[in-house]
Amino acid sequence: MFPELNNLLNTTPDQVEQGKLTLLCDAKTDGSFLVHHFLSFYLKANCKVCFVALIQSFSHYNIVGQKLGVSLTTARECGQLVFLEGLKSAVDVFFRPQEEPHPLQFLREANSGNLQPLYEFVQEALKPMDSGEAAWRCPVLLVDDLSVLLSLGVGAVAVLDFVHYCRATVCREWKGNVVALVHDSGDAEDEENDILLNGLGHQSHLILRAEGLATGFCKDVHGQLRILWRRSSQPTAQRDRSLTYQYKIQDKNVSFFAKGMSPAVL
Repeated sequence: MFPELNNLLNTTPDQVEQGKLTLLCDAKTDGSFLVHHFLSFYLKANCKVCFVALIQSFSHYNIVGQKLGVSLTTARECGQLVFLEGLKSAVDVFFRPQEEPHPLQFLREANSGNLQPLYEFVQEALKPMDSGEAAWRCPVLLVDDLSVLLSLGVGAVAVLDFVHYCRATVCREWKGNVVALVHDSGDAEDEENDILLNGLGHQSHLILRAEGLATGFCKDVHGQLRILWRRSSQPTAQRDRSLTYQYKIQDKNVSFFAKGMSPAVL
């Protein structure tokens, strides 16, 4: 995890908020560093994590995790981490008997909008444990990333329904958290992407949006991060609070600074 980002969010692994949906979004840049942060953060917080990884392999996340001080291999072996490797599973689903359930069952069905098997996988992975098993702090669902489902033919409404059911179970019933990444294509004609982003934005308690610089590439400033806290339970005038920082990604850390205050500029 990245300590500076924890400071900006005013949180630590010892003080994990529960019952929250966090939306990670990137536009014209790579926001995967946010996924790695939350994965390592919740593992260090001793939470039970279900990671639906639709972008990269297990080894990729494990290598980055080791740089951030966590071992995904160890976490998976002890039962703390349940990892769905989308790249591998997408191939396996076609070689299984039709009657065998699979989280990515929609890939071989005519109606590609059925994400119920994926929800059932999450539900089984994070359900409360028996008293004889190790007790984890709270369940967490992490998805990298939901945009892949759109590219595979799943409609935005079906993806929103999937997130809704996950929130109802993980956040409300089990007092856990859901964190999901979505790409902002920036295409005004991509209605499905807009529906997904807007729908998730209205449901989210926290939105982290990584954006590329309007001025283009810079070796000392890699982008800017907009942080939006949504407080729907408070009066409208006090509901939302936002901050914007620029950042530079390093080998094992990410540095954040106010706009125009990069050490390289100063």
